[in-house]
Amino acid sequence: MVDSTHTTTPAWWRDAVIYQVYPRSWADSDGDGIGDLPGITARLDHLVALGVDAVWLSPFYTSPQNDAGYDVADYRDVDPLFGTLADFDALAARAHDLGLRVIVDLVPNHSSDQHAWFQAALAAEPGSPERARYIFHDGLGENGDLPPNNWESNFGGPAWTRLQKPDGTPGQWYLHLFDPSQPDFDWNNPEVQEEFRSILRFWLDRGVDGFRIDVAHGLHKEPGLPDAPEDYDLANHPTSAQPMWDKPAVHEVYRDWRRLVDEYRVEGQDADRILVAEAWVVPPESLAKYVRPDELHQSFNFGYLMTPWRAQHQREAITSALEATAAVGAPQTWVLSNHDVPRHASRLSYDIERATRVLGIGPDDPQPDAELGLRRARAATGVMLALPGSAYLYQGEELGLPEATTLPDDVRQDPTFVRTNGKDVGRDGCRVPVPWHADQPAFGFSPSGRSWLPQPEVYGDLAPNRQDGVAGSTLEFYRRLLTVRRKYGLGRGELHWQEGSDDLLAFTVAGSGGRRVQVVTNFGEAPLDLPHGELLAVSGPLDGHRLPTDTTAWIAPG
Repeated sequence: MVDSTHTTTPAWWRDAVIYQVYPRSWADSDGDGIGDLPGITARLDHLVALGVDAVWLSPFYTSPQNDAGYDVADYRDVDPLFGTLADFDALAARAHDLGLRVIVDLVPNHSSDQHAWFQAALAAEPGSPERARYIFHDGLGENGDLPPNNWESNFGGPAWTRLQKPDGTPGQWYLHLFDPSQPDFDWNNPEVQEEFRSILRFWLDRGVDGFRIDVAHGLHKEPGLPDAPEDYDLANHPTSAQPMWDKPAVHEVYRDWRRLVDEYRVEGQDADRILVAEAWVVPPESLAKYVRPDELHQSFNFGYLMTPWRAQHQREAITSALEATAAVGAPQTWVLSNHDVPRHASRLSYDIERATRVLGIGPDDPQPDAELGLRRARAATGVMLALPGSAYLYQGEELGLPEATTLPDDVRQDPTFVRTNGKDVGRDGCRVPVPWHADQPAFGFSPSGRSWLPQPEVYGDLAPNRQDGVAGSTLEFYRRLLTVRRKYGLGRGELHWQEGSDDLLAFTVAGSGGRRVQVVTNFGEAPLDLPHGELLAVSGPLDGHRLPTDTTAWIAPG
């Protein structure tokens, strides 16, 4: 038995299903080909019908959009590309009227180089208070021509860029763990700490229900900024072995933030405002530190997302994840797709061993098997949504959208593509605008037919109007899972493993009220007999009364 929680607190977030909306790709209301806040508001009914509890919005703040909004120039305003603050207020009000909570992205590791603070730093001298908000250093070598250390950017190339002084001579270097347009803040600076407290309050006062924290494990760096180990391997070494990740001081930041958001709790109401970490941290015990009782509420389980599609690997990943968070009294947080990784309807068609990162899929790569990928994706979702804890869905996965793998180079906008000289095609393939209606311009995404990235033709066949009410469709499968999950209280349940063959993943979840659901997934090549009981949901067609390969069934034991 794996107990998912040590508390009976009825906090909404402990078993919530939260849906990620990537604003530029959700719905375009004004015809410019880019999604916007009014477009999101107009489509919230889809989320209510799906059965989720909350919506998470990727960045919509003022930004030059060098990294699709994760380069923030003003944390307290809406970029005109997406609308206005009034549009955000209208979105939040409509969501709350519909019973949906609203979580917004927060990007505290770095800002845009167009942020007023960084512009002031560029105009100031070394050692000034303006430069102290970011990480500036003199270079190494006789003339400072070498970067301060060997750190690499997550987007490829060095993590340091050198400035030029007004007279054209070389100056200091600044750190950017991502794109050069995203300089890292210095979180040892009290002014930075206070600024983000103010930003949190600004959005909490507007009624948001929580924050997803981008690069939550990166705020503090190793003192002295030492070189990174040359042979470092994320799959086999703790993340903290890298000098830029998972430093103990980040936990003090989140204890401070937890105290702040707890001030907004409403006595007698299930009204917690939550903090969610995007933290690529291993091992699971280190990740669990982020969700200790006085820190964050949730942290994405990327180890689970990267787990190979094999029964034993899945069982090991689920067990270790639940044990790690149970040890600190927190629920686990499950996810299979997001805006940074290839969609699992395509990714799972490949037989991938354990990996630290899945690269984008381009036209020159082996192409995914669409039928196999979707079959496995539905089966994987059938496992994930039965697991105790909270779950996150990425826009369009409920439609079975595949990765857009044949985008031409001239439309790509992800800085990863540029920084790696095309060796990694980047993340655009999972960010293509979603379809809404097969027979409308841009499949209903935009009234003008414009789309900031081209949509594959298959997206039309997968539009909601082609799946709504259609038995066996991916959309109806997701709706069914979420209905049963809620009815049986699976998110607050206890998981019990069942013995079986190496090709079978089998467990029961004892949900709220003592009701149980048995979950079985066939990883083998031959169909397996279904257990006795009422069939509640199944990810694909049965073979008579047998479970085919790459298929998951939920059963109420008879």
